[in-house]
Amino acid sequence: MDTSRLQAETDDTGARPPAELAYDTEASFRMLVNGIEDYAIFMLDPTGCVATWNAGATKIKGYAAEEIIGRHFSVFYTDEANARAWPQYELEEAALHGRFEDEGWRVRKDGTTFWANVVITALHDASGALKGYAKVTRDLTERRRHSEALRQSEERFRLLLEGVEGYAIYMLDADGIITSWNTGASQITGYRRDEVLGRHFSLFHPVDDTSGEKADDVLRRARAEGRFEEEGWRQRKDGTLFWANVTTTAVYNETEELRGYAEITRDMSERKRLEELELANRRMSEFLATLGHELRNPLAPVRNAIGILQMDQDISPTVARCRDMIDRQLSHLARLVDDLLDIGRITSGKMELRLAEIDIRNVVERSIESSRFHLDAKHQRIAVDLPAEPLTVKGDMTRLVQVVHNLLHNASKFSPPDCTIAVSATKHTRSVVITVRDPGQGIPEHALDSIFQLFVQEDRTANPTESGLGIGLTLCRSLVHMHSGAISAASAGPGQGSTFTIRLPVAEPESRSLQASAAARPVSDTKRIIVLDDNRDSADSLAMLLELKGHQARALYSAEAALRLAPSFQPHVVFIDLAMPLMDGFEALRALKALPQLAGTAFIAMTGYGQEHDRRQTAEAGFDLHLVKPVDISQLGHIVDAAPHVSLPPK
Repeated sequence: MDTSRLQAETDDTGARPPAELAYDTEASFRMLVNGIEDYAIFMLDPTGCVATWNAGATKIKGYAAEEIIGRHFSVFYTDEANARAWPQYELEEAALHGRFEDEGWRVRKDGTTFWANVVITALHDASGALKGYAKVTRDLTERRRHSEALRQSEERFRLLLEGVEGYAIYMLDADGIITSWNTGASQITGYRRDEVLGRHFSLFHPVDDTSGEKADDVLRRARAEGRFEEEGWRQRKDGTLFWANVTTTAVYNETEELRGYAEITRDMSERKRLEELELANRRMSEFLATLGHELRNPLAPVRNAIGILQMDQDISPTVARCRDMIDRQLSHLARLVDDLLDIGRITSGKMELRLAEIDIRNVVERSIESSRFHLDAKHQRIAVDLPAEPLTVKGDMTRLVQVVHNLLHNASKFSPPDCTIAVSATKHTRSVVITVRDPGQGIPEHALDSIFQLFVQEDRTANPTESGLGIGLTLCRSLVHMHSGAISAASAGPGQGSTFTIRLPVAEPESRSLQASAAARPVSDTKRIIVLDDNRDSADSLAMLLELKGHQARALYSAEAALRLAPSFQPHVVFIDLAMPLMDGFEALRALKALPQLAGTAFIAMTGYGQEHDRRQTAEAGFDLHLVKPVDISQLGHIVDAAPHVSLPPK
């Protein structure tokens, strides 16, 4: 290494001369600027002509240095910008203020445009004279594209939210002040945008409402949990309340700073109304079941007493007439209770059908038999037209008999004495058609559909003594529909009689033959029976009735008494009331079935509750039969006769 030359080029301290150092610094800076490719950095002379050019300028603007140096920088501007002398304005502003910054469209060599950020800095010498300008240009086209896309997306999103109906969507700032408002919010709350912007959102919270979260609590929970959802009452502009589902979401920026809240409100008043209606229906169904139970309990001993009186042949004609009158009114009352309970089951969706293949001829015959009392009371006759061959449908025998019985009862009620009511059943293609025709008061044309609606009765004043609850035909229609059938009414008008027609689908033929499996079982004429009921009148009257029918019956009023008597008495049948104090009917059943002496005993539940789930509950508990109070006296003999035979052990 030539140290002598190095020493000659330095002073005594080893420092290089200032002129050389400045030259090296300028050269290094020029090299640095020339090498930058992401920024166009170049010099303009005082008139605006390009004096220097770097690699970034070539890359961004497309000109080589020899193509652009010496030309006026206005070549980079659009025709519109040049027409308004914008390049000259930029130089004047930079000269006046020392620096000028702008964003706008610029033109490349090939004529394409790009979005540029431009900074022009005025350069002065030591005396303050303007020597030219330094210009730095950045290509922000991509960033602008993203920014524009974001702006358009936000604009579309804003327009979408503002146009949404059915949802109140609005923004709150960090203090709960409303900053945006959409169409759905105006529809739901009644406030216009200009009426709510800048106001606190507690505006929608009823002042006296204590059912939900207060406004400040809502924001606090949204901050703590990120999102808070609640339902409660909100208030409209006109003061009316609506049930709302409200979701409040805390909104943060990229630095996790709380910017405000997004709130979405839905008017759930209709759903709330339906829920309350459903709850009311459920409560009504429960009330009807309880009412039926409470009504049936006192009906049971009355029914039993009537049965006892009917077996007494030595009573006077006056007492017999009173007995028959009580029996008729009792039957009417029991029927009203049954109809009420059935409507309650149907409206609550708890009615269940026990489907089997049945012959409609049997349905008609049983219906006529059950209606005989009403028909005979008015000396009315039944003209029956049934085919010789079976008319098989898949249905619930009890419910279909109930339908035809109701139609016959109505026909009798609204027809004059000594008339003939016609009942027929035929097969039409794939349907079985049942018709009930009467010569009674008829039905106006406008009422042919409405008479099937709940609690509707046509012309109550025409026959006030025969008025009911207006649920019989509603029940008929519901039961027929449950069998996938249809029911309709026809009449030529008032005084021209009526015709009710039921159509039921014919049962599909079974793949296997159906055989009757019930074999006759030897039974004893006299049965030992325990009637267990805490209602003494009910227990005593039923036991008395059974005694008159030739059985040994014991009325007991508590499960403890039954447990003491049963091992020695060994009953064939035990009637058990379910609603007893201390030990109810289910507990009594378990205790009695545990006795080895009662292994062959039949246990029959007695209750005022007769819904399907009540019957299922007693069957699952182990009862052999479920009877609804008041017990049908005409069936009582068959029930007892079918009970298993139990022999007393030898003494």
